[in-house]
Amino acid sequence: MRTPASPRPAEESPAGPSIDLNADLGEGFGRWTLTDDEALLSVVTSANVACGFHAGDAATMRRVCELAAARGVRIGAQVSYRDLAGFGRRAMDVPAAELAAEVAYQIGALEVFARAAGSRVSYVKPHGALYNRVVRDGEQAAAVVAGVLLADRTLPVLGLPGSRLHEAASAAGLPVVAEAFGDRAYRADGSLLPRGEPGAVVSDPEAVVERSLALAGPGVVTAHCGGAVAVRARSLCLHGDTPGAVDLARRVREGLEAAGIRVEAFV
Repeated sequence: MRTPASPRPAEESPAGPSIDLNADLGEGFGRWTLTDDEALLSVVTSANVACGFHAGDAATMRRVCELAAARGVRIGAQVSYRDLAGFGRRAMDVPAAELAAEVAYQIGALEVFARAAGSRVSYVKPHGALYNRVVRDGEQAAAVVAGVLLADRTLPVLGLPGSRLHEAASAAGLPVVAEAFGDRAYRADGSLLPRGEPGAVVSDPEAVVERSLALAGPGVVTAHCGGAVAVRARSLCLHGDTPGAVDLARRVREGLEAAGIRVEAFV
């Protein structure tokens, strides 16, 4: 992975800096629920909606799209490997052509419900193992981009700055949006510390708020091993499956706004 040359934190405009807040939503299945979608949609500006491959089903997608549209929250397709049992967090080897078709399939499924709610799919973000795989795997990154192109050649791709996914998307003419994580630990090269390693998830609310402000402001975060890492981001992710996710999201948003940083969608 290539580390960004210089930080480009919250988007600058005559009205001052701004940043998008996104969260993973619709991550239930049938009678089982994981995220408090309605409460989180009152805080975030972009919703990464599970499209049925790692979580989510038709009824859940429809409900979340209706809630998001009613609140003016942008709808994003959170595409994944086909892995309901592992919540999309297990490493998988999927042929490129198959992966491209499955990415397009997921975007198309969500688009039906987004349009029925009076909105549309506004961007694409990989989930879990696929998200981490396309940071360094050029072939899988190209397959994801091919799937996005099949579905809609104008969709922005949300992901880690400096990733192979962003390289492939930019080469294909797709807009790219850099993402940062206030509740995840970073390696010195700007990649995320894998979830299986100690300290990968930052759970202390004060630490998450502090890190979020650092990412949205100066665009620098302390790496897990120590030392500052420049992280260029236009969107800040808050994981919806974290215990106390709604309260944490509210605290992050309040902290950003108190610091003079506007919270608004990137599209």
